[in-house]
Amino acid sequence: MLAKISFLGAAQNVTGSRFLLEANGKRILIDCGLYQERKLKNRNWEPFPFDPATIDAMLLTHAHVDHSGLIPKLVKDGFRGTIYSTHATADIVKIILLDAAHLQEEDAAFKKKRHEKEKRKGPYPEMPLYTTEDAEASFSLFTGVNYREEVNLGDGIIATLHDAGHVLGSSTIKVTVSQSNETRSILFSGDVGRDDTPILKDPYEYKEIDYAVVESTYGNRVHEEPKDIGYRLAALVNSTVKAGGNIIVPSFALQRAQEVLYYMNLLLLEDKIPDISVYLDSPMAIKITEVFKRYRELYDMEMTQMVNQDKSPFDFPMLKMVQTTEESKALNFLKTPAMIIAGSGMCTGGRIKHHLVNNITKPESTILFVGYQAVGTLGRSIVDGIKKVRILGQRYPVRAGVAEITGFSAHADRNELLQWMSGINPRRVFIVHGEAKSAKEFGKFLRQERGWKVSVPMYRESVAIE
Repeated sequence: MLAKISFLGAAQNVTGSRFLLEANGKRILIDCGLYQERKLKNRNWEPFPFDPATIDAMLLTHAHVDHSGLIPKLVKDGFRGTIYSTHATADIVKIILLDAAHLQEEDAAFKKKRHEKEKRKGPYPEMPLYTTEDAEASFSLFTGVNYREEVNLGDGIIATLHDAGHVLGSSTIKVTVSQSNETRSILFSGDVGRDDTPILKDPYEYKEIDYAVVESTYGNRVHEEPKDIGYRLAALVNSTVKAGGNIIVPSFALQRAQEVLYYMNLLLLEDKIPDISVYLDSPMAIKITEVFKRYRELYDMEMTQMVNQDKSPFDFPMLKMVQTTEESKALNFLKTPAMIIAGSGMCTGGRIKHHLVNNITKPESTILFVGYQAVGTLGRSIVDGIKKVRILGQRYPVRAGVAEITGFSAHADRNELLQWMSGINPRRVFIVHGEAKSAKEFGKFLRQERGWKVSVPMYRESVAIE
């Protein structure tokens, strides 16, 4: 056995990405994400299935919380190795982890107060999973690297990061393990983006990979054509404005919020929608947008041209940045229709819950979903057509329109993943980061189309790399 991979998260589910690679006496962790599905949140509180102090290094594919959100807990529990990521990811993840810690603290305080009033106990401790101090303690462990730069992890293990085209700074990671006269390459996909999407360059395509650990978030689906996004968004904005309502957009602060701004800017420039105010009500998204401005070398050609012509989607006249809680509350009293973009993307916390409370009972308003909604989240319940929802401890009838534009997805779909993998010719493929149905159907698809040896690992399963 040359190496061993243990699947300690995102195994037949979407969130909580965490994979342990053991080779040549080294223990390398790839990602350390937070579970977001309601039925799996208890795993966030469980002890790690390894001693964090024994992990030599960590490779972080990108900053999304389901890939990075347990890093502060990992450090609190004893990890002291180096965390390697791209420079942009290192900048963004610090913003995201501080926000996640703040939400943990707020939610713990809110639940404690509510449970005391109701004289009951919840399923999780009335304390934050980690604090802002815990998050800050992890920052000194980050080391930024460039795309295509080799990272020598010691003892014959080398990692190389390439552009994943998923979010700013995201990477797919190739790890080569050498032992005696044998060398094997292992590809960790993280989340794979799509060709020809706004702002970012296309995902890097590999050649000749021995083993691949590949996501399957949309492994059994094919997206709408990206060219339809502008048309559908314009139609939705125009109909909601005509009805006199608001467009409420639950959005991830990283990439999705910026892409919505990209399309709204374009539609306004082309006079395809009226002059509607767009409120970015997310301090975290605002901070991340500033990071976007600093890494112009990561833009694709179209975005570069737009910025060079002073038509940046991050600075157009109808865009309003909402920083304070008071400014956010004031949006409840808008006199004219507006678009409000707020986090979190799956409606699991943050300011979006308050905007849902204010709009979900209004038939003239529209709740627009532009990202994946994991099973067990509030967002998924609304998308699936639930008639009443529980938000902030109260139940509300869903009377607002509910729309979904899947073409926004930053994840490659089934056919796009197949195209991305077309040059790798692997000995074996492991399907992860997808609901069980999606992962298994994508595995079957790969066997039929390529004849590859494919498996869908179970949670905590370990496999040998021969």
